[in-house]
Amino acid sequence: MFSGIVEEVGRVVLMKKIEDIVKLSIEVKKIDAKIGDSIAVDGVCLTVTNISNSKFDFDLSPETIERTTLKFLKEGMPVNLQPALKMGDRIGGHIVLGHVDCIGTICMQKIQGKSRIIGIKPSEDFKGLVIRKSSVAIDGISLTVVDVFDTYFTISLIPHTIENTTLKYKKVGSWVNIEFDYIAKIVKENLR
Repeated sequence: MFSGIVEEVGRVVLMKKIEDIVKLSIEVKKIDAKIGDSIAVDGVCLTVTNISNSKFDFDLSPETIERTTLKFLKEGMPVNLQPALKMGDRIGGHIVLGHVDCIGTICMQKIQGKSRIIGIKPSEDFKGLVIRKSSVAIDGISLTVVDVFDTYFTISLIPHTIENTTLKYKKVGSWVNIEFDYIAKIVKENLR
């Protein structure tokens, strides 16, 4: 479980397919971990399989490649990183599981002073999962929904979020991982 608060932006060092597994190596400067720990990479919960120098290695399953934006990573690209919560840690955002629901596309951006409004169009139906002022994780970042429209929803980014996450590199047309709020998913499932 994660809080949706990015602790570091790392860099992809290697993406290499070996049989049905993709090996991913990321350069890390601040986060401390050991083999077997969970790290959210752009909002995707991954297991550290090896650590050498300042690199963490991960194995990506076919399911992870199929359902997330990690399939688009290339060497040198930035990724949001956050270690799993420990008992007693403060949850500064909201409960994020690292289980991506779908990929979305940034469909609009609007500058508002030093802040930015971003529109995100999910690849799957999001009715009942996203409401105004609810939480959503975009590339692992805990954000608040500003407004909801028929085909997309908007979020607002403060300067700190822009500067300390990969969202500063995203443009209209960029893909993002979306994890809808866990509580909303439970409610929707139980109303079926």
